[in-house]
Amino acid sequence: MIQLDRLEPGRLEAARRIVRSLDSVLVAYSGGVDSTLLLKLSLDELGPERAVAVLASSPAYPEEEQEEARTLARALGAPLHEVTTHEVELESYRRNNPDRCFHCKEELFSTLEPLQRSLGLANLAYGATADDAGDHRPGHGSAVRRGVRFPLLEAGMGKAEIRAAARRLGLPNWDKASFACLSSRIPHGTEVTSEALQQIEAAEAAVRRLGFHQVRVRHHGEVARIEVEPGEMDRAFAARGELLAGVRAAGYSFVALDLEGYATGSLNRTWKHPAVPRA
Repeated sequence: MIQLDRLEPGRLEAARRIVRSLDSVLVAYSGGVDSTLLLKLSLDELGPERAVAVLASSPAYPEEEQEEARTLARALGAPLHEVTTHEVELESYRRNNPDRCFHCKEELFSTLEPLQRSLGLANLAYGATADDAGDHRPGHGSAVRRGVRFPLLEAGMGKAEIRAAARRLGLPNWDKASFACLSSRIPHGTEVTSEALQQIEAAEAAVRRLGFHQVRVRHHGEVARIEVEPGEMDRAFAARGELLAGVRAAGYSFVALDLEGYATGSLNRTWKHPAVPRA
């Protein structure tokens, strides 16, 4: 349960001041709680003439998520543009080293910058948070390099505080499950392919249809490793027949339930750094 006392009004006001200082902004919007709060603040502080949302589509993002994002943008009254990104076609992305997210953000921002200029907007912003600063986030390096702004992080707002602010402001997705691109389900060093992404998308959809809130299907070749919240583990065991049928229908031969449960960035453990030769 998200506690509203986690909200620091001073930080929310700081985020509002930062947004006002942007003058006009193109918000990289995904429909997640972070980018939705940033979009809401931008609309409140700058108005729809100077705050525009842009939604990027690629094989790494499920269409179900995209449609939810479109519906929410309409409900907020946000002008919405859509673009297609091609990160899955980049060799630097497909090889899936730990810097994959850098190449993803490079593709995203290089696609958004011409749109920003054509709309005459002064800044480009995205929903990075203060929690991101202490995690492995190579994509953030691309944002910094390109001068992209991140008002929530700049104001020191972490995820719990962002959820509390979103709830207070009446955003319907304040408790939406965290979501990362489908490529994050593939171990580093294993090639990212459109076929694997489609398989993961279908498997996760099958698990969510059974009512599980926070879901990851980690892709290990023929094996699907399902992560759900630890509190939902008993229910997952009880539904194992349905889970098995749904995930096998997505194309996996074997289905496993991870006993640790959902863990952000769990596949970061799989990367083995090349040995450094001794002098």
